[in-house]
Amino acid sequence: MAKAATKSARKPAAKAAVKAAKPAPKAKAKAAAKPAAKVTAKAAPKVTAKAAPKVTAKAAKKPGLKLSMLKPSVNNMTVRVFARAAGFDHAETDAWGLTRSPEFMARNPAHLTPMIEDKGLPRGVLWESCAIMQYLANKHGLEKFYPKAPAKRAMIDSAMFYLVGTLYPYVARATYPALGFPQYAGEVGHSDAHPDRKSEAQKAAAAAIAEPLDVFHSFFRNGKPFIGGSNPSIADIRLAATLEFLAVIDYT
Repeated sequence: MAKAATKSARKPAAKAAVKAAKPAPKAKAKAAAKPAAKVTAKAAPKVTAKAAPKVTAKAAKKPGLKLSMLKPSVNNMTVRVFARAAGFDHAETDAWGLTRSPEFMARNPAHLTPMIEDKGLPRGVLWESCAIMQYLANKHGLEKFYPKAPAKRAMIDSAMFYLVGTLYPYVARATYPALGFPQYAGEVGHSDAHPDRKSEAQKAAAAAIAEPLDVFHSFFRNGKPFIGGSNPSIADIRLAATLEFLAVIDYT
């Protein structure tokens, strides 16, 4: 009985041992991973270059002021300097050889330069350098060149009239012969007088310049930088242009 019991006890133990000895069944491989989704690169959007906008050239603006002038001239230099100092949009026309033409004379019977053309003028044109500066300063409100205060304006007017009536005739008689300019009718320089007399008249005019110059220094400037005070006026521009001619006779 003991043997039988031993055998029966061994069999289940042996079976259990065999089962334990068998390798464990391999775990089934997980389903193959799903293939990665294909990444389809989208085509970059086409960039269409826009045509550059057409630039239409604007018609050139007509200058606001037309100036007929002669270059070798104190009177013309005066207005040319003033126009630049005031910043005017202007066009200059050299009238050399044209002042006696029928077209010019029809507009300007005095055949003088400088001459401006402006629609606001009763006859459309204006000559005489001082009158031109006064007109333009008044029209455009340029008080720094031509103040509205009656007393200050009177001093500037007086200086210009004194220059035109007294100083400039002396300058013209002294410098025109050296410049080759014709003298005014009725003067010695314009006549058939002997060259010695013409030379004497020229020297006398040069000597006479000193007195009006002293008046400008002592009276009109009176210790100030300019006739207009701290800023140049139209009278200062007229005076500076006039004094330019003195270089031809080495005036000191």
